Amino acid sequence: MLLFLSLLILVASSVSGSDSDKSALLQFKASLSDPYGALSNWVPTGSSHCSWDGVTCDSNSRVSALNITGGGRGEGGNSCARIAQFPLYGFGIRRNCYYGSDNVVKLAGSISPEVAKLTELRVLSLPFNELSGEIPVEVWGMEKLEVLDLEGNDISGSLPSRFGGLKGLRVLNLGFNGISGEIPDSLSGFTSLQVLNLAGNRVNGGAVPKEIGFSCGKLEYLELAGNFLIGGIPRSLGNCSGLRSLVLYSNLLQEAIPVELGRLNELQVLDVSRNSLSGSIPLELKYCSNLSVLVLSNLFDPVPSSEGDSYLGLSSSSDEFNFFEGVIPAEIATLPKLKIIWAPRVLAPGNLPSDWGSCDNLEMVNFGQNLFNGEISEGFIHCRKLHFLDLSLNRLTGELSEKPLAPCMTVFDVSGNVGVPFIGDVGGLTVYHNFGGNNFTGDLQSMPIGLDRLGEQTGYAFLAVENKLTGPFPGDLLEKCNGLDSMIVNVSNNKIIGQIPADIESNPKQPGQIRDLKYLSLAGNNLSGSIPASLGQLHSLEVLDLSSNLLSGEIPKDLVNLSNLTVLLLNNNKLSGQIPPGLANVTTLSAFNASFNNLSGPLPLKDNLMKCSSVLGNPFLRSCRMFSLTVPSTDPQGRDLLNSAATPPSSPPQRSGNSSAFNSIEIASITSASAILSVLIALVILYVYTRKWNPRSRIGGSARKEVTIFTDIGVRLTFEDVVRATGSFNASNCIGSGGFGATYKAEISLGVLVAIKRLAIGRFQGVQQFDAEIKTLGRLRHPNLVTLIGYHASETEMFLIYNYLPDGQAIGYYSRAEGLTASICFRG
Repeated sequence: MLLFLSLLILVASSVSGSDSDKSALLQFKASLSDPYGALSNWVPTGSSHCSWDGVTCDSNSRVSALNITGGGRGEGGNSCARIAQFPLYGFGIRRNCYYGSDNVVKLAGSISPEVAKLTELRVLSLPFNELSGEIPVEVWGMEKLEVLDLEGNDISGSLPSRFGGLKGLRVLNLGFNGISGEIPDSLSGFTSLQVLNLAGNRVNGGAVPKEIGFSCGKLEYLELAGNFLIGGIPRSLGNCSGLRSLVLYSNLLQEAIPVELGRLNELQVLDVSRNSLSGSIPLELKYCSNLSVLVLSNLFDPVPSSEGDSYLGLSSSSDEFNFFEGVIPAEIATLPKLKIIWAPRVLAPGNLPSDWGSCDNLEMVNFGQNLFNGEISEGFIHCRKLHFLDLSLNRLTGELSEKPLAPCMTVFDVSGNVGVPFIGDVGGLTVYHNFGGNNFTGDLQSMPIGLDRLGEQTGYAFLAVENKLTGPFPGDLLEKCNGLDSMIVNVSNNKIIGQIPADIESNPKQPGQIRDLKYLSLAGNNLSGSIPASLGQLHSLEVLDLSSNLLSGEIPKDLVNLSNLTVLLLNNNKLSGQIPPGLANVTTLSAFNASFNNLSGPLPLKDNLMKCSSVLGNPFLRSCRMFSLTVPSTDPQGRDLLNSAATPPSSPPQRSGNSSAFNSIEIASITSASAILSVLIALVILYVYTRKWNPRSRIGGSARKEVTIFTDIGVRLTFEDVVRATGSFNASNCIGSGGFGATYKAEISLGVLVAIKRLAIGRFQGVQQFDAEIKTLGRLRHPNLVTLIGYHASETEMFLIYNYLPDGQAIGYYSRAEGLTASICFRG
């Protein structure tokens, strides 16, 4: 009888608990808005609550898991919060938990405290919905909860300083919400914690608690990126022996990378970009034998998209303040499992690592803009999986050949300047090989694209602009064109000789016309002979630039067959004969230049396109003889072609007997003016070049962070306070802009508003002069002047702090303040 009574009580208790869970679920539903009917089968009568969408029960019909992922139905065991579902990522890439479902799920509203009545609940996973408000305090007291995953909502409030429950918590994922306040050191009490993700919130006012590293033996993922954390990276994190991913990008962290991180043998991802770190890269990282992704800097801003993923959006390079002393140790660069090493504009000048050892897994390398010296290592040839290599804007030399290229690369950029933009729609995968702006020598080779990259959806760009390539034009340069969807070739401004092959439109290895070439520039070389008539069979061609060569003969009539041609540049050659009249019928042609040749005959009528200004220096062209005389250029071959402009050859064309001539005074005046203009242009170029390559402007990590205060407003004003209050100068806080920068509204403390005028770097003569004169401005007091509270000035950032004026008053005041600043900063 006693046993029977015990069983009866147990069953009654189970039924009571089950009913209580059902009631709590219905109250949870009642607090939410469900526009897409994701919870439509949550009804009081009928089926058991254990069969409701997103609900998982144990053997006693008690709710053990609630999984409702926005964007798709994350049912039952498909919890996005499972450890296996957390991918290794950096660069701000967020996980995708939608599972390809066609069913739309978007719950809105606040989380009901009634959910805490689900006393057997172990998983509460509601990511990527539109939940708002604070997390109920009752949730923090749930004893059996192991997974709390609310990523990608609009949750606000702060984390409690002490937690009453959650003793077995394994996953705390609150990433990409609106959580504010500091990270409490009491998180160290979660000894079973495997995932801690607070990325993309508004966590501010404090550092990463060192206490996290005191009991982190099970921690695998620590994601704190995209906040306003200050101080250094805690050395105690070296105790987290199981840590696989440490992502700290886009904070205000300073100091050096701790050498203790070298103890993290399981570490696979380390992203510390977009902070203010300095010092040297610790050699101890070589002991991280499983390291797969190393991101030390990132000139792109990870911006979350509305779908829950993210993309890399362009951002001001001034947002990257990391600057490390010395180069990356070879022992780190050659770690056997390394896939991505990303470090643009962050390292001190030095030599590019030459020994790449065993790089079988290496896929992406970015060392752009680091002023590295030496030659490009042939060791890259052994990196069989390498498909992205950016060594642009360095000081590398060497001979251009196929050997070190790894033909399977999607991006190979060793350019010394900004590459030529793509013309037209290349579609699909774009393979980008840029050798431009270096001192590469040797003969021009066949284009280094691998056969495995050829395909109808592949667009290919081959750029070798402004080098010292020599030798004849290779007849097989375009031999791989037939396997591509579209193609761009630019080998301008080299020393290539010989003739353009007469069969350039054909592929010698695959007979047939090359139909996919859209852009061909051979300008600024030493090509001779005639223009092949076969160019007229490149029917996809949109841009043809043969300017500044030694080409002779007539302009082929076949060019009129290029129905997609938009730009045709033939200036600065030795062409003769007439301009084909049919060119006037090419309706797509928008830019034409044939200046400084020996053309004759009439000028075809083509709206306003073909006019005498586009055929200067052709004394035998009818109707344009008055334009045939020009002042000789300071550039013998006129190779600096901008906006389709032409410059005359070194010796002026012979004057026609009927052409008007300049007198000696006019020639002397124009020549003097040209010389003065050339000197001024040279000085401007020199000024821009020295500013561009001045290493001091790149040392963001050591830039001063002081804020000078003129007027006490009763609250603390630091560099970090200003950056945090403006949301890192987020556009949503911008209240106006002008020629010298933009103005932002900033709430420094509760109810304390100021206006921050962020000045454009490069508009002032120097930090010291700006510093001195702005102090004079700070002492001015007048009822009609907006009050200057303080300022910050360094090589990488300048801003002014004003008292905030509401509504339209602010615009006038800040505009006048900008004018006053301009008069100060540009005085002689």
